[in-house]
Amino acid sequence: MENVRVKGKRANRIFEILDPLYTYEKTALRYESAFQLLVAAILSAQCTDKRVNEVTASLFRKYKTPQDFLRAPISELEEDIKPTGFFRNKAKSIKGCSQGLVDLYGGEVPSTMEDMLKLPGVGRKTANVVLGAVFGVPGIVVDTHVRRLAFRLGLSESQDPGRIEKDLESLLPRERWRRFSDILIYHGREVCKARRPAHARCAVFKLCPSNDI
Repeated sequence: MENVRVKGKRANRIFEILDPLYTYEKTALRYESAFQLLVAAILSAQCTDKRVNEVTASLFRKYKTPQDFLRAPISELEEDIKPTGFFRNKAKSIKGCSQGLVDLYGGEVPSTMEDMLKLPGVGRKTANVVLGAVFGVPGIVVDTHVRRLAFRLGLSESQDPGRIEKDLESLLPRERWRRFSDILIYHGREVCKARRPAHARCAVFKLCPSNDI
């Protein structure tokens, strides 16, 4: 098993190679406020950003505040977000999150991980998406792409998102945390796909422990 120093050198080299290859947008989700991004991030679970953006284009015209979501009948909200999948659970999460925002923070999205995690339906992944994009708080967003690439690139042996987050944070300086997770997400979508990774197009193929597949 490789030590942290070896993994850290590889992680930072991967960062330096991939960084110029991908867009510098902090998230592909479209939003105009921290609250909109929070809702969009909840909807993005098991759903593409493209589909979420299609749904939120009309959703955010209909619901503008946490109070608006709270007033909506659950069945109506479910129908509004149905195309994103798992719409019943997501509607409950949005309702719970909205109630938490109103009860705890006067309807405003908090700017710390500790406070974000007090909101029902909000986990570390969702919190890191919002904190990084809106408030500039360093953090690793561990989605399915980051989890897959962290393992393939030999940066984490775990499949647990919380453990992967800590592993990657230990390998990179804080100022690279958010950008590194964005890079892995883009690379996972375009090149290092789940079923058929495009090794011939991979700029970090020589650094990848799985390059003998």
